[in-house]
Amino acid sequence: MTDATWEGVQTSLKAAVGANNYTNWIEPLVFGGFDNGVVTFNVPTGFIGNYVLQNFGDLILHHLKRTGQPVQRLDFAIVGQPAREPVAPAAVTVNPAEQGAGLDARFTFDRFVVGKPNELAHAAARRVAEGGPVSFNPLFLYGGVGLGKTHLMHAIAHELRAKQPELTVLYLSAEQFMYRFITALREKRMMDFKQMFRSVDVLMVDDVQFMAGKDSTQEEFFHTFNALVDGQKQIIISADRAPGEIKDLEDRIKSRLQCGLVVDLHPTDYELRLSILQSKEQYYRGQYPGLVIRDGVLEFLAHRISTNVRVLEGALTRLFAFASLVGREIDLELAQDCLSDVIKSSDRKITIEEIQRKVSDHYNIRLSDLVGPKRLRVYARPRQIAMFLSKQHTNRSLPEIGRRFGGRDHTTIMHGVRRIEELIATDSQIADDVEMLRRALEA
Repeated sequence: MTDATWEGVQTSLKAAVGANNYTNWIEPLVFGGFDNGVVTFNVPTGFIGNYVLQNFGDLILHHLKRTGQPVQRLDFAIVGQPAREPVAPAAVTVNPAEQGAGLDARFTFDRFVVGKPNELAHAAARRVAEGGPVSFNPLFLYGGVGLGKTHLMHAIAHELRAKQPELTVLYLSAEQFMYRFITALREKRMMDFKQMFRSVDVLMVDDVQFMAGKDSTQEEFFHTFNALVDGQKQIIISADRAPGEIKDLEDRIKSRLQCGLVVDLHPTDYELRLSILQSKEQYYRGQYPGLVIRDGVLEFLAHRISTNVRVLEGALTRLFAFASLVGREIDLELAQDCLSDVIKSSDRKITIEEIQRKVSDHYNIRLSDLVGPKRLRVYARPRQIAMFLSKQHTNRSLPEIGRRFGGRDHTTIMHGVRRIEELIATDSQIADDVEMLRRALEA
């Protein structure tokens, strides 16, 4: 293979991925060499290499193979580094037993901080990672952003590959599943697609809610799911909500997802947030030797930043970096100055009671009628809007929201939320009301 071969392939890729994708991701690749079935590309950053590997790897291999080259794998070298090292733990190959996209080396069980809100999810993930038959298949993990779903999935994959390297473990996002499916359809390679996904030992699909409304993709996922379960292969799925709450997901898929173990990762409590910060602090002390952090700083952060673990960890990262740059110790004053924007955004918590008051005022009805038993439309529709906003803007569970609305069942809340979602798409007045209320709450 030569530079001229790659130039010809680039032309084909530009037509396949579009001008913007080509400019951003394919054009920066510089042919570095071809040896023993491995094509090496030089890339300016590891991020570009990772992104290309995960999103365009199969496509690049396909077009290279069409030139008659015996290519089996892509490799990436960051420009300026002395040796060509893969930028992701798993390389993309044309082998049907390919193990999928790269995993984040940081996301291991050792680095997952366990507390009451996530202990069941952690225990279930550990059980699956042991390998062998389990009593629950699939394992379905769900919860809000930054609560650890993806971390646990990566940890399972790391553990399985370390202990049982003979297993074929395929991890990918729902969007990547859809991309591969669409590519296989377009290039008439559905048999290759089916063989790849139905020959794995463990299938892990992250953020499955993104399949909602994609009928053809759901159809293929359904058959893949059944084939793997029938073959006693393990499936692990994650989403931002429970299977029954994912709008536009086919009922038969919801049923399959609910037949295993469904585990909710709850929002973190103070103790868990403090444990996470203490764990990260130990790591940063090694990165910034000699940097002093005063008593009370971690406790302050754990109290004030409560919505998202990623934001919490990012705040500590910023704090250590800032203190190192300005040559100061980390005390409460520095933390408040450095993280004022993060703390301010975290301070704004919308409550169910506030939502109920805003909705009552907007529709000029009494709060008691909003949460009461009356079913007149003049009360029922505002009530459903308040339920919808409570689900969207608080971390409260459906049963807890139901209790705040006169002790209603969680299925009633779910129905109300779905009804408003439907009306937003079809009724401009409802859509305007919801948007006005949303702005008032976030003001």
